[in-house]
Amino acid sequence: MKEKRITITGGSGFLGQHLVRTFRERGYGEILVADLPDYNLLRPEDIRRLFDEQRPDVVVHLAAKVGGIGFNQENPGSLFYDNIMMGVPLLHEAYLRKIDKFVALGTICAYPKFTPVPFREDDLWNGYPEETNAPYGLAKKMMLVQSQSYRQQYGFNSIFLLPVNLYGPGDNFNPRSSHVIPALIKKCVDAMAQGDEEIVVWGTGAATREFFYVEDAAEAICLATEHYNRSEPVNIGAGFEISIRELVGLIVELTGFRGRVVWDATKPDGQPRRMLDTSRAFREFGFRAGTDFREGLGKTIDWYRKTRASTGT
Repeated sequence: MKEKRITITGGSGFLGQHLVRTFRERGYGEILVADLPDYNLLRPEDIRRLFDEQRPDVVVHLAAKVGGIGFNQENPGSLFYDNIMMGVPLLHEAYLRKIDKFVALGTICAYPKFTPVPFREDDLWNGYPEETNAPYGLAKKMMLVQSQSYRQQYGFNSIFLLPVNLYGPGDNFNPRSSHVIPALIKKCVDAMAQGDEEIVVWGTGAATREFFYVEDAAEAICLATEHYNRSEPVNIGAGFEISIRELVGLIVELTGFRGRVVWDATKPDGQPRRMLDTSRAFREFGFRAGTDFREGLGKTIDWYRKTRASTGT
């Protein structure tokens, strides 16, 4: 594997930067990035040019249009179209070029709204996703159908991984599109800097989530790329859950914010509960997350504070 040319779509993004570094640390010599502005994966001609120029043996498809609950509510059409029109033609072109392997990254948002906890891969089709996540989740889920269909008909080696909510240094802290951890860190740190006495948090705090440190996610993807070659989807995550209310309390503690937390119950909670069964990942390619949640949050907070200080924003 370490002699293969590996192309990572979205390789300059949050997860992509960590994945590129992890592959290189594991001794891979030819790691290539396919990302904007060089390649617009919504353009079929750019996808073909990517394969012509980079000549990959393996493609790891991370590129996605993604955001938090508010972003999902505002952009359901473009989330569906952009994600399905990046993934499906890219995987098809990989099959036409007869590459060795295609690694597709799905999303926890593909699971049904009321999936029993912990989420098991066999429950993936037992209902419709939570409404604010459905267009994004279903668009990514179509790559699973495509992956399995192409393996069945053509013998094409593609795999499908289902990561849970990621966090860590380098995350997206843009309040218009960020997920819950960077959004809460930004609220607390910015409120302290501005002297604000309260922060407002969406929902009731009752929903639960599982959070997956980005460096652990990169390790899981590397291991799956190296060792997993089957049709069945695989959850990758940390295997724990925490309520949003507990999460807010932890971030308030770790940032040192001493003001009030105001809950805006008029805003949606999203999916009621999320936690993955990660036993298949351990069984198939030996992955188990190793980062303590408090430690990971601390590193993320430190990164945001340093970045905020250096940019003055």
